[in-house]
Amino acid sequence: MELDKDLAARQEARELAKKAEIAQQQLAAFSQTQLDGIVEAIAKAFAREASVLAQMAVSETGFGNVEDKTAKNIFASERVARAVRGMKTVGILKEEAKLWEIGVPVGVIAAIVPSTNPTSTVCYKAMIALKAGNSIVFSPHPKALACTRKAAQIVAEAAEKAGAPKGSVACLSIPAMAGCQELMGADPVRLILATGGPGMVKAAYSSGKPAIGVGAGNGPAYIHHSAEVAKAMACIARSKTFDNGTVCASEQSIIVEKPLEEKVRTEGQRQGFYFMNTQEAGQLGKLLFRPNGTLNPDIVGKSAERLAQLAGFPVPHGTKVLVAREQEAGPTRPYSMEKLCPVLAFFVMDSEDAVLEKSMEVLKHEGSGHTFAMHATDESVIRRFASKIPVSRFLVNTPAALGGIGATTALFPALTLGCGAVGGSSSSNNISPLDLINIRRVAWDAEEAHTPKVAVNPDLVELLTEKILERLG
Repeated sequence: MELDKDLAARQEARELAKKAEIAQQQLAAFSQTQLDGIVEAIAKAFAREASVLAQMAVSETGFGNVEDKTAKNIFASERVARAVRGMKTVGILKEEAKLWEIGVPVGVIAAIVPSTNPTSTVCYKAMIALKAGNSIVFSPHPKALACTRKAAQIVAEAAEKAGAPKGSVACLSIPAMAGCQELMGADPVRLILATGGPGMVKAAYSSGKPAIGVGAGNGPAYIHHSAEVAKAMACIARSKTFDNGTVCASEQSIIVEKPLEEKVRTEGQRQGFYFMNTQEAGQLGKLLFRPNGTLNPDIVGKSAERLAQLAGFPVPHGTKVLVAREQEAGPTRPYSMEKLCPVLAFFVMDSEDAVLEKSMEVLKHEGSGHTFAMHATDESVIRRFASKIPVSRFLVNTPAALGGIGATTALFPALTLGCGAVGGSSSSNNISPLDLINIRRVAWDAEEAHTPKVAVNPDLVELLTEKILERLG
């Protein structure tokens, strides 16, 4: 029976990829104005269904909360639409005297959709793909099949009503790894946009196709002694509770120097942070990861109060974030890793140098290339850390979850965050339509055209003239 399912999934993937190829060949002839009209239509249609899709996602996956998933859906539609409005992606992008640059779609895109952002990712990826003249086929996570397919249906219908060819946006209906693998390897597919767990990202890069994958987030948040501690803790609380911590750019640890420890604890407790004792941290730590080292899906996107209940200890009503004291990073230290829920590690170091070293250690273990947050008003220390920390997004005085995706910063608004070479990714960008095009360059010879000049001897000219006159005479 399982074999039949796999065969059906593979067949569906091949058929959708072929239809997407036919659609993309037509999209390739569309003007920028036509593509922009499709993107605007998708954004409006998706925004209207933002709340309904959020409810579906929470109900089906059990991750996050409806209010913040609604906000994610609005972000992925209206905010992304504003960001790409006026952006040139196809046709002549730049025209200089001796060089033209022409935007060319990459073709059919295979897009992997994570269970943590199963609807907003569909809208965002579809909009940046179609903006660049590409078609796209989605592979949903089995845990989020219904809501992802519904999101893809809304996007596809809106795109087609705005003039996109049928098949420009499609989604697999059979949740099987065989289908996902077939899609990534299908002949028409030219690029893979992989957002998901490490295994899925690795599969994308191993497919033999160009891929843009993202690594794990495990960003530390350094609160420097020059920071406004109350504001810093408010930023971290807002970030870490947003959709119950399911955004990969959210903080995973707080790092401070020893003199600031008590002030951070006091302010944190005032704002709803619960600093667990050793026993409580041990109880929760056993729940965070499965024996094979992978994150326990039962804790993903749950509230702090629910997590404490699952771990078997009481916390005050209104607790927002659970915090565990930690000093080391590594596979046996669960709090030093990415936790897609409102749980943080708390590192207390003896000096600024030790903070820098610990931040590097944490990121080297997990999260290299992704995100780092810093709260400070001393620009010199910001410059120092920014020159050393191996991340693609170095965020200052902002909630990391929201700043990383471009909601509270000037970064491109994106739900696929490249980690660069240090993080095993092909891009360090917040992925935009400009990452989904090729650039054809028309280049002229830049050297000045000239005819070689021969030096003339005046005496020789005079002699030759005399000889010619003698002959004529």
